[in-house]
Amino acid sequence: MALTADSSNILDAVTGYIDAGGYVMFPLVLVTLVLWYAIGARWVVLGRGSKKNVRVLLRKFEQGRAKPPNGIVDDAIVRGLAIRAAKPINLRRLLDEAFGDFESGIRGYRSLVTSMVAIAPLLGLLGTVSGMIETFESLGDMTLFSQTGGIAGGIATALFTTQMGLVIAVPGVIIKSLLDRRQSQIEHDLAQIKDLLTAPSANIADAKE
Repeated sequence: MALTADSSNILDAVTGYIDAGGYVMFPLVLVTLVLWYAIGARWVVLGRGSKKNVRVLLRKFEQGRAKPPNGIVDDAIVRGLAIRAAKPINLRRLLDEAFGDFESGIRGYRSLVTSMVAIAPLLGLLGTVSGMIETFESLGDMTLFSQTGGIAGGIATALFTTQMGLVIAVPGVIIKSLLDRRQSQIEHDLAQIKDLLTAPSANIADAKE
């Protein structure tokens, strides 16, 4: 019963907060849902696989001692080794083509995350400007916010949307930066795989665990 009461109180507090911010709060809630969906999807897309460096992984897969592939880098190594085993003439070109879907896949949802992070504070600012306009228009008769704290209460209500926009955007920017860094690392790993596969095999054999 206590847990149910606490959940009900939290829900009431969230609903009251959203209502206090006005009509802009509903688009902000939608932006929040889309943003975290995109972040979750991007996190899954950027699954690297094994944490070992590329040289060690190449040697393990060549020697058949690696675990089943479980990520982009692992899959790329398996695919690259299969292509090299066929001893094609244009190995580098074939690797570039084969890795194309990996390189495009790791960019998935990046634009959506960027857009949502940029939109959130702008929507917050829009709500604040709209609330401030209504607040100053009420100065003539002092009636609009007379039941909720007067002009000060109206200004506080107007600032709810800015607060909400920043609450959405700040964590989004931080996580976006981490995911972009992971993407850059995977891109570097894919380029290194292609370089090693087209180089003399001695370079791979020299790798140490």
